[in-house]
Amino acid sequence: MSKEFEIVREFEVDATPEQVWEAITNGTGGYLWPMEPPEPRVGGGGPFGSTITAWDPPHRYTNRVENVDGISQQTLNQLDYEVEPRDEGRRAWVRYVHSGIFVDDWDNQYDGAAKHTDFYMHTLREYLVHFAPRPVAFATFDGPEASMAADAFTAVGRALGLADDTAQGTRVQARGPEGQLIDVVVDFRNPYFIGLRTDNALIRFFGRNHWGAPVGISVHDFAPDADAKADELAWQGWLKGVFSQS
Repeated sequence: MSKEFEIVREFEVDATPEQVWEAITNGTGGYLWPMEPPEPRVGGGGPFGSTITAWDPPHRYTNRVENVDGISQQTLNQLDYEVEPRDEGRRAWVRYVHSGIFVDDWDNQYDGAAKHTDFYMHTLREYLVHFAPRPVAFATFDGPEASMAADAFTAVGRALGLADDTAQGTRVQARGPEGQLIDVVVDFRNPYFIGLRTDNALIRFFGRNHWGAPVGISVHDFAPDADAKADELAWQGWLKGVFSQS
């Protein structure tokens, strides 16, 4: 049954409104995934065939699309950003609203979208504070079918060398591809997602097995010599190895 949804998040960040605006319009690869920048006008084209319905740099940006291409679970999707200065423009307040219509398995879709929103907005703040406006090499991929199991994300955390009680904000050495130890900050941790921050990257782990899909990884690599394909091959091999005995 079709049903409307609305997900609202508000936060402050140690970045100027102009830096936030640049991130949400041109720097999406730094925290989400790379997208074509929107046409800078009301009525212009936006991501995924959307139309820009509000454009007031650096304060308001809205895009809206009906009959979302490639997403059978939605018939309407709208993203709205409001940005206001704080501390004489040294910081910014952001209000993000994701709304639309889900047409299939509403409770599951809403739960997944809401929890992903928390992770993506956190990653936006990490990008703004630690890496913007450095260029990014981006890679994303899903795990094998075995990563859809109920305990799959627990296995991911343990394969990284994280104890079950390793808390958000902890500095650790994580086990990466080929057993390499990587100095990281666990910048996000809950039963559904893990975020690792290195000096040059944000590495994100998605426990999408909770919503009937494979575990996923995204790598936002800001190193001067970053190679998206090499990141993909390395971490995809790592993820397959986690479930090779399944």
